[in-house]
Amino acid sequence: MIQHNISLSRLNTFHLPSVAERYLALTDLSQLDGPEFRQAPQLVLGGGSNMVLLEQVPGLTVHVQLGGVEILGGAAGAAKGSKSRLISLSKANSQAAVGREYSSDGEAVFLRVGAGVDWNQFVRYTLDRGWCGLENLILIPGTVGAAPVQNIGAYGAEVAECITAVHVWEYGVGARTLLPEDCAFGYRDSRFKREPGRFLITAVDFRLNDQQELKTGYGAIQAELAHLSIDAPSPADVALAVTNIRRSKLPDWFFLGNSGSFFKNPVVSIATHHRLLAAFEDIPSYPIDEGHVKLPAGWLIDRAGLKGARHGDVGTYAKQALVLVNHGAASGQDIIAFSKFIQDEVQAKFGVELEREVQLIGNS
Repeated sequence: MIQHNISLSRLNTFHLPSVAERYLALTDLSQLDGPEFRQAPQLVLGGGSNMVLLEQVPGLTVHVQLGGVEILGGAAGAAKGSKSRLISLSKANSQAAVGREYSSDGEAVFLRVGAGVDWNQFVRYTLDRGWCGLENLILIPGTVGAAPVQNIGAYGAEVAECITAVHVWEYGVGARTLLPEDCAFGYRDSRFKREPGRFLITAVDFRLNDQQELKTGYGAIQAELAHLSIDAPSPADVALAVTNIRRSKLPDWFFLGNSGSFFKNPVVSIATHHRLLAAFEDIPSYPIDEGHVKLPAGWLIDRAGLKGARHGDVGTYAKQALVLVNHGAASGQDIIAFSKFIQDEVQAKFGVELEREVQLIGNS
């Protein structure tokens, strides 16, 4: 049932005041056959992360609440076709999207997960079973359906590495299953992000290893594991290390509104990197290929003197300059204006352009 003039302030992690002109909770795939889905809604809402909402969201907002975790096959003890309701979405229907079946290769488990499932709860679900693949991505806010859109990543891992299919509703076409090569995954990017208004994600298929192939190359993870006196880590150990790191420098959005990392880490040419090294010998960098390196946006913002900066009720987090926070009564326009100020300051100091990760939604 469509509702009118519904507040979204509690449905976005920035806690921004915003009103949806029309609002529909999507709890069952059968709703997609309704007239509301003949064209794309203005906003498809999951966990409300990675977005800046302005005061008015015109048209239809669809809040995806499709739940359920289904084991399609794989590791010993993971019975094919079994479904779990351990994910606490009591109002969500666990109906699975229609898609291809999988067979076990003896070293993996295959899962189908509803788009409305909370991402962090799903990661913990996999860790409880000893499955490897998502441990570096713990504590990222949002839902399973939002993860492929941004191709979420952290500490050397990206969700695309574990995705085997994305089930979608294509407006004007109907239900489809897209394979990874159809999704055009890139750094914090995907076809879903580049073609807004074409797809609504209903479920995601994952391949997770039951044998440990962990990514612990990041120095921060190595240091935290050493601090914990862990020499041979399990997936749960890596997740604990990542959890400790993130909690030490990132705010809890429940208490301090934010969307996590606000800007992408910029990728620059080797020539630009050499220019910056001549002026800033301690600038961190991560090689991408023979011609490009990635720079940490948080370091650039910090060195521009903006760590902990504040304009009114919006500012950068005191422990991590890459995170913009709402100190209480900031609006979407305030967030955007402050982010533009940061972009201008970094451009002036380093000659490097910062690109926002977050999406801008609605009208002021």
